[in-house]
Amino acid sequence: MKKSFLLFITLILSGFLSETSLAQTAGVNLTLAFPRGNFYANNKTTGFGGSVEGTFLNAKAGALNFGLGANFSFLTFGSESRESAFSNTNPDVTVDVDRSYNIMNFHLLMRFATNNTLVRPYADVLLGGSYLYTTTSVRNQYSGEDIASSTNFDDVAWSYGAGAGVMIKVYSPEDANDIPVWLDIKMRYLVGTEADYIKRGGVKVDSNNGTVSYDITTSETDILTFNIGVSIPFSLTNL
Repeated sequence: MKKSFLLFITLILSGFLSETSLAQTAGVNLTLAFPRGNFYANNKTTGFGGSVEGTFLNAKAGALNFGLGANFSFLTFGSESRESAFSNTNPDVTVDVDRSYNIMNFHLLMRFATNNTLVRPYADVLLGGSYLYTTTSVRNQYSGEDIASSTNFDDVAWSYGAGAGVMIKVYSPEDANDIPVWLDIKMRYLVGTEADYIKRGGVKVDSNNGTVSYDITTSETDILTFNIGVSIPFSLTNL
């Protein structure tokens, strides 16, 4: 399936690279992430976070634009907090212990968009990977400053997928040197390979004897994301 996916991308690229330019786009998005498939069966928490993305190479073919770029996103799938004694020898000093369950994604991005001036539908193809990790930090209750932190467990997975969206121009500059602003709304389905991770509540702390155990879950890591943000186009010739 992966070989067919890569062959499909290669054939499409060959038809678009006749007219290339260094025109670029940059965008930032708020993101909601919904686990799907076996990932949802083990983790029913909706993730939230954000992403940044951009294209650095663009080509035109008739009424369509092709863009090549990258996307980076951070998502958290739940957190836990509790008060705890600073140590056994200092039980009268308490600290806040925070734990979060996170995913960082990095994908190469290929975009096929229309050349419309006000509303631009588009489709994306993505290929990359995910980093799943659980972290715990200790904070000073008075100042909120982190005292210590640790990654409890982590793993990586390959990830690929596709999505569709629409850009709506919300600011049209009157000056030719100004930059237009587009509202960017999109959805993506990302197919993630199997990974080991800790789901929410999977860290067990025994304060009586000072031990900790981890409930490790294994599954594919598919997610459906909804994104809303802004995007701006620019060119290296304007920098």
